[in-house]
Amino acid sequence: MKCLILAAGYATRLYPLTENFPKPLLKVGEKTILDWLIDDIDNSKEVDEYVVISNHKFAGIFKEWAEKSDKKITVVDDGTSTNETRLGAVKDIQFAIDKLNIDSDMLVIAGDNVLDFSLTKFISYIKEKKTSCIMRYYEESMQKLLKCGVVSIDENDLVTDMTEKSPTPKTHWCCPPFYYYTKEDSKKIENALNEGCGYDAPGSYIAWLCKNSKVHAMCMPGSRYDIGNLESYEKVKKEYKGLTK
Repeated sequence: MKCLILAAGYATRLYPLTENFPKPLLKVGEKTILDWLIDDIDNSKEVDEYVVISNHKFAGIFKEWAEKSDKKITVVDDGTSTNETRLGAVKDIQFAIDKLNIDSDMLVIAGDNVLDFSLTKFISYIKEKKTSCIMRYYEESMQKLLKCGVVSIDENDLVTDMTEKSPTPKTHWCCPPFYYYTKEDSKKIENALNEGCGYDAPGSYIAWLCKNSKVHAMCMPGSRYDIGNLESYEKVKKEYKGLTK
């Protein structure tokens, strides 16, 4: 399995901190955000390569970080240099697939998320279901729902519908940016884009895929900390206790 890490954003809401430095490499406690994620995932022994999809502005910084790791990490530069010219998450995934000729199952994650639970639980769920999979969590706040990917599921955890930032969310189930695509479903991304699939938000492909393949949704077993601005970053640095679940 390959782990694709979405890290081509510019984190403009965290300026000046991230004006010349990538958000996923900010420190939380003794590690960078990205090291927390990769060190945890690596415990599953299921991933043989980590692919960090970066923009051109930060690719060099990611490569310096990757060279210090004992894991196989490949950094892909998507060639963009500004927030206005970014490719969008789904196009970045396809760019990396084309660039590296990836032909395998893929765990696709946002590289700027802090979790208090182990993603190995998600990987165990994936192995059980043998389909493409996502996670979901219950969000009470309608204000937050309007900014998220929202999923509908049936009694068997199958995703029946997903919308990104809908003005009229159908459920309170939010989908965080952690996805698993089977090898077969990974090959459908190009077709989805050709059919008009959204490409800026990473969940847009799931919105298309759930209508064309089986996608299961695991209930998230812990919390995800959103670092959206400088205030929230300082809060996470003070409160985060590591993987506790």
